Amino acid sequence: MATNRTFTMIKPDAVANNHIGPILAKINEAQFRIVALKYTQLSRETIGQFYAVHKERSFYGELVDYMSSGPIVAVILEKDNAVADFRKLIGATDPAKAEPGTIRALFAKSIAANAIHGSDSDENAKIEGNFFFSMLERF
Repeated sequence: MATNRTFTMIKPDAVANNHIGPILAKINEAQFRIVALKYTQLSRETIGQFYAVHKERSFYGELVDYMSSGPIVAVILEKDNAVADFRKLIGATDPAKAEPGTIRALFAKSIAANAIHGSDSDENAKIEGNFFFSMLERF
């Protein structure tokens, strides 16, 4: 059964390019409710822990460098069918392949600097949300 919550993170490129407001507006227009929101700068150690699942992948070092290069905005969202609906809203990882009007089509610069993270499953949404918002007991 799908949960009603998902996790997202507005990435350093989108924050640096002043896209926080427009991205949050797209999220609101899609009828998601913001449950928690945090603006923060991640250390290499913290982001390394968050992306530990990719530690053996060739892009891991580059990912850690990028994600610790500037502030991010971590957000927990709520809506029926949250994970699947949010994945549709953000679009394909490659902004050149993202559907028009999706967040990545509008705001991403490249596959690496793709503006936003979205959890890929209910299980990962809970893990990722709890990583940033441990005080939320009901995720």
